Amino acid sequence: MFLTPDNRMKWKLLCVATVVAALAIGLGIAWFDKPVFLFLRSLDCRFFRFLGDVFDDKVWFCVFVAIVGVIYIKKTLETGIKYKNAKNHFSLAAVFRDFWQKTSCKKSFLIFCSILSAGVVALVLKTLIGRARPIFYEALELTGFYPPSIDWVFNSMPSGHTAVSFAALVMIGMLAPRIKVLTWTLAVLIGVSRVAVGAHWPTDVIFGAFIGMVVADLVKWLMLRNKKACA
Repeated sequence: MFLTPDNRMKWKLLCVATVVAALAIGLGIAWFDKPVFLFLRSLDCRFFRFLGDVFDDKVWFCVFVAIVGVIYIKKTLETGIKYKNAKNHFSLAAVFRDFWQKTSCKKSFLIFCSILSAGVVALVLKTLIGRARPIFYEALELTGFYPPSIDWVFNSMPSGHTAVSFAALVMIGMLAPRIKVLTWTLAVLIGVSRVAVGAHWPTDVIFGAFIGMVVADLVKWLMLRNKKACA
């Protein structure tokens, strides 16, 4: 979304989008969060709960850790592992360099980096923002922010499911443009599902989606700036 086909960041567009997202989130908190939440909540069904279970942020992480691990093991079996430094001693730094050289240019590694980065950003912001989840509104008609908090019930904003899913699916769409419509559609459905099942407010999802999109673009931009390294 914020990258050109030749992997250049559209910084001005990113700045404008950040302002628009911030305004939308502010308006949502003040005005449309409750009515939109109540409408989408009425659409709760097994399909949305299925999406929440299958595309959980932990599931994304575990799947791509396994994929990247398999790639590294396969490469290592073919070429061996470089675990010694210049002094011919075992070195964790040497092992890391070996891992990086064998995996960093793989598409699955780019997706993994997007997932990990989005997950970390979302977790930090959840703790700092401390927004009460909709469960309080449904049960007691209470809303609000109680920062900082590591308690699940006060970790509503942003949506981690949405941030990680958008980071993964937007990256997949950039790497495989032919299925971009499918990946974006799935990402939006996952975001809607988080509201429908009562786990998040609409603005939590908007914030999470924006984080995921930005992270995916930044990861691709940073990792592929030197195209020769991946030739």
